[in-house]
Amino acid sequence: MFRRQLVPAIVLTIVVALALGVVYPIVVWGIGQLGWKSKVDGSFVSRNGQVVGSTLIGQPFLDKSGNPLPQYFQTRPSDAFVQQNILTSGASNLGPSDPRLVGFIPGFNTVNLQGNPSSTNPFATKQDPYCVPVNASTGNPVISGFTSVKLEKSDGQYVCDPNTAPERAIAYRQLNDLPANAQVPVDAVTASGSGEDPDISVANANLQAPRVARVRHLSLSEVQSLIAQNTTGRYLGIFGEPGVNVLQLNLALDRLGT
Repeated sequence: MFRRQLVPAIVLTIVVALALGVVYPIVVWGIGQLGWKSKVDGSFVSRNGQVVGSTLIGQPFLDKSGNPLPQYFQTRPSDAFVQQNILTSGASNLGPSDPRLVGFIPGFNTVNLQGNPSSTNPFATKQDPYCVPVNASTGNPVISGFTSVKLEKSDGQYVCDPNTAPERAIAYRQLNDLPANAQVPVDAVTASGSGEDPDISVANANLQAPRVARVRHLSLSEVQSLIAQNTTGRYLGIFGEPGVNVLQLNLALDRLGT
């Protein structure tokens, strides 16, 4: 009786393991190779015979010092870029009231240098009234216990965490020669869910277009035309928002030879 139950169980386990663990993956892979080979293989993009990226994974366009290259469109912020490891997927995923994302919030788990609750930001700078100071020894943002931490200063001002939305907005405006009060698209100062979103919003691309056109000695209309050519619509026409693939757009710029 025991043997009659054990043998079928073992055979069934082997059959199911082979069917679902070997046959099914091979069939799915084969169908993908026949119909969507590029996507199945990773959607890699090559230039001059060398792979330069994937249309599915965002990547920074920086110089050797880590500064944005002005002749290229820039993608969204990403923790993976900060850690210089594109395989490190994941955004900061901070809440909308966390000062590490939105900047200093009066009375939110913060104290001034005398240890009393602060109704204003004692670390405000002329550029950034929402400045969150950075720990001089660790480089991490400080959101509580200011009295016990030695805070670094530069020219008499605290060094602000560069990864808050206000600081990212300041850097974005400076890079693109925008007025200090210019509105900045949300995708320019926040990371995507994965941290490796390859697309930016059309509004983001349009704000970067004048800088790219000026540096490359192109007309603004030429750059805007390339933006339109590399803009994808909503999924199935209703889901999401149109996006601009940064890698494909930058490669299109390079093909102009400027």
